[in-house]
Parts: sequence; C-alpha cells; structure tokens
Amino acid sequence: MKLSIKNKFTEENPADPVAENTRRQVENAAYSYVLPKKTANPKVLHVSLEMATELSISAKETTSEFFQDMVTGNQIYPNTKPYAMCYAGHQFGNWAGQLGDGRAINLFEVEHQDKNWKVQLKGAGETPYSRTADGLAVLRSSVREYLCSEAMFHLGVPTTRALSLSLSGDAVLRDMLYDGHPAYEKGAIVSRVAPSFLRFGSFEIFTARGDTKNLKGLVDYTIKHHFPQLGEASKENYIQFFKEVTERTLEMIIHWQRVGFVHGVMNTDNMSILGLTIDFGPYGWLEGFDFGWTPNTTDNQHKRYRYGNQPNIGLWNLYQLANALYPIIEEVAPLEAVLHQYKIDFESKSLNMMRAKLGLFTEDPADLNLIQNLEDTLQLTETDMTLFFRNLSRFTSETPGLKLIEAAFYDLENLSKEVTTRWNLWFVKYEERLQKETLSQEERIQKMNAVNPKYVLRNYMSQMAIDAADEGDYALIDELFQLLKNPYSEQPEKEKWFAKRPEWARDKVGCSRLSCSS
Repeated sequence: MKLSIKNKFTEENPADPVAENTRRQVENAAYSYVLPKKTANPKVLHVSLEMATELSISAKETTSEFFQDMVTGNQIYPNTKPYAMCYAGHQFGNWAGQLGDGRAINLFEVEHQDKNWKVQLKGAGETPYSRTADGLAVLRSSVREYLCSEAMFHLGVPTTRALSLSLSGDAVLRDMLYDGHPAYEKGAIVSRVAPSFLRFGSFEIFTARGDTKNLKGLVDYTIKHHFPQLGEASKENYIQFFKEVTERTLEMIIHWQRVGFVHGVMNTDNMSILGLTIDFGPYGWLEGFDFGWTPNTTDNQHKRYRYGNQPNIGLWNLYQLANALYPIIEEVAPLEAVLHQYKIDFESKSLNMMRAKLGLFTEDPADLNLIQNLEDTLQLTETDMTLFFRNLSRFTSETPGLKLIEAAFYDLENLSKEVTTRWNLWFVKYEERLQKETLSQEERIQKMNAVNPKYVLRNYMSQMAIDAADEGDYALIDELFQLLKNPYSEQPEKEKWFAKRPEWARDKVGCSRLSCSS
C-alpha cells in the first residue's frame, strides 16, 4: 500500500510541546501528537471501497493484515505521526472551554487526484483531550456513524465520510442512558475521512485564550488550503471567509431539513468549518413529521436541537464563530451583515427546497401559504415524512390524494373527520397549483424523486444491524450499506425498507431514544 502522504496541517500549525499523553489544558497549540491504543483482537467488519479508492487504496489492499492493523491502531503508516486536535466549544448553549479530540486520533493526510484527505480513527484510545473518558467507542455507536456518514454522502448532503468499521476485540464499559446502569459492550473503531476536521471550536479556543497570533495562523492556513479562491490573507478576505462558511453551513442545514435528518447535538465543536455533517452521535431521521422532535435524550427537556430549530442553531453557532474571528477583523458591521444575510437566504432557500419537494418548479405568491398549510396538516396526526413525500410524486387529478398517502399514517384507522377534511382541502389547493406547472407528470415525478429519498437510515434499521452484529452477524450492515448507496432509486427488491417504523421500535432504546454516547 503506497499512499501520497502530506503533512500540511501539522507542518503549518503549532504542535503541543508536551509529549506526554496526559489529560491537561493544551495551550498555544492546534494539536497534540499521540499514538492510538493497541487493540486486543482487531477485525475489520466492513470497508467503503468507494472511499478506499478516493485514497488510492485498492480493494485487495483493504483485505491485507496491514490495512486491518492500520485502521485499528495497531500499526502506524510509515513516516507518519498521528495526532489529536485541540478545540473548544459551546455545548447546549454554554461555554465548555477546551474539548478537543477526546476519542479521535488523526492518522495522516493523503493526497490523491488533486484531493487532500485527513484520515482518523474514532474510538482509538485516550488523548490529552479525553478529560475523564477512556477515548474508546462501542459497536452500536460505530455502526451508526459508519452507515450514516456514507448514507448522507449518497443523499447529496455535505458530510464527512467513513473508510472502515472494525471491532477492537476489547470490552468497553458504557452507561448508555446515563441512568446508573453501566455495562460492558464490544469495542469498535470507525476510520473517518474528510478534507478537514476543523470545527468552529478550533477557532473559538484561540480567541477565548487571547491567542490572536495562532487564531490568525489557523485562519490563514484554512483559507490557503480550503478556500484558496479567496486569495491572500487580508481583513477583507477574513470577512469573505466567514461569509463562505456561513453559506456552506446554511446549505448543509437546508439539506438536513430536506431529508428529515436531525443531528441531535449541534454544539459548536460539532460544526465543521467546511459545512460538512460531522460527529454522528444521537442523530435520527424524522418518522412522524414533527418540528419539535429531537432524538437526543440529553435534550429532552429544552429540545434545543429539535428538527425545526436546526436553522436557528446554525445561526447561533455562526454568531459564536463571528465572535471568534472578531479579533482579526475588528469590525462588527460586516460580520453582522453576513449573519443577517443568513436569515434572508434561509427564507428563500427553505421555500425553494420545499417547492422542489412538492414538484413546484415555478414561483407563485401563494406557495408559502400552501407549504405552511401542508406542514400544519402533516402534524395533525403522526405522518411519516419519508413515505409522504415519496408517494406524493404519484399524485394526479384522477388519484384521490388521501388514498395515495394513507401508507404514511401511523394510525390510519383512527383518522378523525377533521383531519380527513383538512387533507382533502389541501389536495384541492395542491391540484390547482400543479396546473400552473409546465412539466409533464413523468418529468415532475422524476424531479420530485430526485429530492425526496425513498430510503433513509431510520434508527430502527441501524438498531437491527447493531443487534445482529452483537451476535456476530454482519450481513445486515452490508445490506443497509448497499441499500443506502442508491437512496433515490426504487430498488423494488428492497421494498421492505420503504416502510414506517414498526410499532415494536416506537419506544425501544436505540430506535427512538439515544444518548450522547450513542
């Protein structure tokens, strides 16, 4: 295996001068060198061959003993020095100070076909940023992250990627629901890949410590390698940098809203500076359409990270990034202008996204009312988001709308007369609006099906794969992995996955309730 190794991040940013891998405050540094923990009996369970190809690793090489040892921390690729990144963050709206890669260790940078990738292990052991934790990960959270990051890519959502999923062979103690009942679980490691793992918190930490020199250095590095179109470092380009980060963040969140994805823990340390979905923890896809739903048990009381609030939290987090960048810009007005534009852009982009989901490709002044009426009606009774929008593409004036979407209702038998009436009224308005469109029905179906996925990674699906993997059966991991590579295709042989959440999964741990350790 011959990789084109680069060390741009470590060569151009300050390293932690302390060599010991001890928990501590790391100052004046963007990262600390640290070695992964050796694993007892590693086993690679699954590899994304697509991602391996991106790194110039062949399918045959992914079956080698060296590859297995490399992605489980037992061997270091020659002439590389693994490291953990230093960053801070706001968690649930509160300043948390230094956080950092507590259970992630970056192995190296690879350049291939004009792309630069950082490869890291999640769950590979302690780092100086582990605080009171062990730096390890368990099989359930690793299966969820591995499947979700690749599924998101194929949905067209900006995201970090995954290379491999492995068992470590070690037992890991976890209190899954933080309820005082810890238990040993199978240890696992995901190899994650991204052009950069820099977060909003990577910049916040330098500002919080008054370290303007290193703040400027990190911003200059980021612009040079990830926003090269902005040109040489200058105050004006720092503003343009913030503008582009804002636009990318909004684009990512609009995609989340489109497919019904709820991140679950949108802390500033979980916000990628490149606008990529990062850190798949207690995430979930909407089952019933509900702006108030959050999959995170830690967030049950305040629902800060609920589905309908994600765009607002994106803006809140960008305010924190603006505060972090202020020392090198020293002007409030241009930062406020960018943040104000986010609000304007959200309104227009959200409206256009919903138009596309409804098959409306021209503009009409009444569209906003039609969409708001739909969103209100969807929440009158539990209605599956994915099934509703996918089936809606088949609507015609000859098709009773209610009949078309009845598969999306979780309690069809008890649908009230009021709900039925509301739906019938909405379909009348929808049919009138479609008559103003110029596309043929076939063209509309094709366009709607390109933005409304048929298959998403519902939590119960992940849990079924996790339960089987716990028993040593990994076939379902691959079945879901292959299914989710084509989420917009009909895949009639896999129709069983185009279904509502089964009733047994409604309150099952892992299918509805997830903690931050998930």
